[in-house]
Amino acid sequence: MVNVVMKEVLLFYLFLIICTLTQCLDVNDVIYAVNAGGDVHVDKNGIRYEKDPLEVGTASDYGKQLFIGRVDVHDQVLYQTERYSHNTFGYDIPVTEDGNYVMVLKFCEVYFNAPNQKVFDIVLNGDIVIVPELDIFDKVGRGVGHDEYIPFTISKGRLFCNEEESDIRGGKIRVEFIKGFRDNPKVNAILVVKGKLEDVPKLPQLELEDEDVSEEVHKHSSTKRRPSGPRTPNPYTYENQLLLPIILTITAVVPIVYCVCRL
Repeated sequence: MVNVVMKEVLLFYLFLIICTLTQCLDVNDVIYAVNAGGDVHVDKNGIRYEKDPLEVGTASDYGKQLFIGRVDVHDQVLYQTERYSHNTFGYDIPVTEDGNYVMVLKFCEVYFNAPNQKVFDIVLNGDIVIVPELDIFDKVGRGVGHDEYIPFTISKGRLFCNEEESDIRGGKIRVEFIKGFRDNPKVNAILVVKGKLEDVPKLPQLELEDEDVSEEVHKHSSTKRRPSGPRTPNPYTYENQLLLPIILTITAVVPIVYCVCRL
């Protein structure tokens, strides 16, 4: 009896280790997921991104010529395909239950080599500016994944976000990408989950600190020379980063499996 209890405890501990290292997310909490400009894709967390349903604007896979930094090899396509438009466009997302939610907007600059070339606002439900003047290159450079995380709450038919609120009509909320004066708005993928920000898988941190990236970007923008853009990502570097969680998992799991087998 003692051996059975110990075996169950060890298996539970093994499950917790794996969840911690792989950022487990209950796929049942996924409310909406779409691969903008692309086809169906199931990511490394088991989240199924549906084919882009929109017909407005342009679906593009121009980014497929790039290896996207910060992004798992399996999920490159989420940042390589995109939808952009010469006008404001948006997606309607069904949200009917009260609770806490997080919207993840995925981006990657695959065309421009300098900041201040593509800049646009993102508005939620027609009233709330959730991302003002997004400049993807200014955030991370070219060919690097960037996510915007937007927590919000639904309560009694109203949406609450960034200390603002808005009515929900027809059981749907709308996220819009606003056409400005500097090129066209775009998005690479959209994910909405029911839960809190800490429940959502995040991209790994940049190799450079944020202040170093900002300093490098402004150095390029302050000179009249043609900017060279960020250094080409080294795929072997990212592969090594991806191997680290696997190595840690194996290191933690082997002793536990050995103990279970001995019981």
